[in-house]
Amino acid sequence: MRWVRWVLVVAFSLLVAASPAPAQRQEAPAPDAGPPSGSVLGLLPGDAVTEHSLDAGGRALAYVATAGTFSLYDQSGQRSAAIFYTAYTLKGAAAGTRPVTFVFNGGPGAASAYLHLGLVGPRSVSFGPDGGGARLGDNPDTWLAFTDLVLIDPVGTGWSRAAKPDKAGDFWSVRADAQSIAKVIALYVARNSRTDSPKYLLGESYGGFRALKVARALQQDQGIPVDGIVMVSPLLEGALVLDASRLPLGAALQLPSLAAAELDRRHRFTPEALAAAERFALTDYLTTLAGRPPEGEAARAFYARVAEITGLPLDAIVRARGFAGDAAAKLGDSRIASPYDPASPAPDPFPESASDEGPDPVLDGRMQALGGLFVGYARDALGFRTDMTFTLLNREAARKWDWEGRGGPGQASAERDLRELLALDPRLRVLVAHGRSDLVTPYAANRYVLDHLPPIGPPGRTALKLYPGGHMFYVDPASRAGFTADAAAFYRDAGQAAER
Repeated sequence: MRWVRWVLVVAFSLLVAASPAPAQRQEAPAPDAGPPSGSVLGLLPGDAVTEHSLDAGGRALAYVATAGTFSLYDQSGQRSAAIFYTAYTLKGAAAGTRPVTFVFNGGPGAASAYLHLGLVGPRSVSFGPDGGGARLGDNPDTWLAFTDLVLIDPVGTGWSRAAKPDKAGDFWSVRADAQSIAKVIALYVARNSRTDSPKYLLGESYGGFRALKVARALQQDQGIPVDGIVMVSPLLEGALVLDASRLPLGAALQLPSLAAAELDRRHRFTPEALAAAERFALTDYLTTLAGRPPEGEAARAFYARVAEITGLPLDAIVRARGFAGDAAAKLGDSRIASPYDPASPAPDPFPESASDEGPDPVLDGRMQALGGLFVGYARDALGFRTDMTFTLLNREAARKWDWEGRGGPGQASAERDLRELLALDPRLRVLVAHGRSDLVTPYAANRYVLDHLPPIGPPGRTALKLYPGGHMFYVDPASRAGFTADAAAFYRDAGQAAER
């Protein structure tokens, strides 16, 4: 399917509808050297520092926001790139003991605006009952309540740019990307005296894969360990996700998410119903797909059961010989299901076609306005004003990404990094959060990875949590609130473990 090649972050549209607080200048980080003559980096302004406050669930939070850039340099000392970031720090908190979390999205090629305005930032999106009418307001579930935040846009996304356009590709590889993000984190830590602060990473989708690579780069190249890693809908083992239409194990790990989507579409979800689908997926479904295709009455019974569990057309299941993911986009009633949110179908623009030919209703629909809306928020509320184009999603970066001999995203793996991080740092804790109906990175694939880790250190160092929704489950207020509560407990437990 066309979408299976894209392991991208959630996207949505929103409307900025809040009056920004008056900008108050603070002491900004030391200025970087100017850009090379004629460079696009000349369009970037100096850092903007403003003060704000919000009511987060009955708690008044006064905070300082910094929107600016860090410069990277090549071996000759020339400025090679500028990395855009947004930092939020709680006023009056002890910087030496308060956690700081570094946040990025995935793609590869996505800016951090998704997690910024959808989950952790002091402003969050809300939608009308039909999914439209999005507005931006104070976020009662902001993670600023328990951690400072630094949101980072990799080169080629947001307002982050290489000094020379033909050098952007130098940053578009697994290793170079991780090293550049690790360098930005090291710069922020040094310039803001955060050496003693507990440090966390938060990444979504490819950003979860990136978080493990960045943690290793921080450890190896910068001498900075992290206390915790939170991954939202991460890509950990590409083969378990991107071979679901060909290999039985991948299909079996995808089936529970298909079942969850159908249960949610029919408003019949129960934990027991999902558990039954999980048992079927790893027993009869897996063994049937792994053997010779069934025939006769056995085939009719098997395909009918798969169609019933997934809610997909029986004829499509039969054509795919039970590999249900190939039939997941077309629901058979002039509706299509986005892999990012299959529980919320959209009208099919090409119902006469047997395949899904239209744009993705989430990736190519609601998300498209996010870039311009973030520009408005940054300009009006944060005071960061530039005529440079904001790049929400850089598809060129995704196409040209260097997977470094791994054969593309289908062979990408971060399991080794996870094992090594757990073994080298006994303090490290890992939380994986998933929407139960996510088809981009199905939760069962990552449960499989976690379940097959060796026992390293005390139990409970890794955990997986499920929430209603798809790849971007946190845009639902109830799921966002539940995830935030679990994240706050994770930070608290990780801090207590570090003190022991």
